[in-house]
Amino acid sequence: MTRREAREAVFSLLFEAEFRRDEDAKEIFAACCEERELIPNEYIKKVYHGVHEHSAELDEKITAHAHGWKTERLTRVSRSILRLAAYEMLYCEDIPASVSLNEAIELAKKFEDEKARSFINGILNGIKTELGKE
Repeated sequence: MTRREAREAVFSLLFEAEFRRDEDAKEIFAACCEERELIPNEYIKKVYHGVHEHSAELDEKITAHAHGWKTERLTRVSRSILRLAAYEMLYCEDIPASVSLNEAIELAKKFEDEKARSFINGILNGIKTELGKE
């Protein structure tokens, strides 16, 4: 599985979790692995569980750069993409911030409305700049 495929798998897990908020993240992960025959690798496990563990901090970063938008008002797709990319920027030192940003835009091209791309790009560029990453 390529990193892009793994990233898309994490996105789908995060998106599904948006509809199952009253369930435990570990239960959702296990059920998705069983039902979809997803073979999770270390990246998928680390990022999916990491996003859930740090969701409050990630949402705070996203909201700070969303200029008047709270994460609850974002679409589930945008919220999932932003959390995934923000997590990579903050906690995955082996992934350059520009790669996280570009991959988020690719996910947005595939799963989100065209207008959301520039919004997602702006938020993630703000986070990247704040972190002082390339």
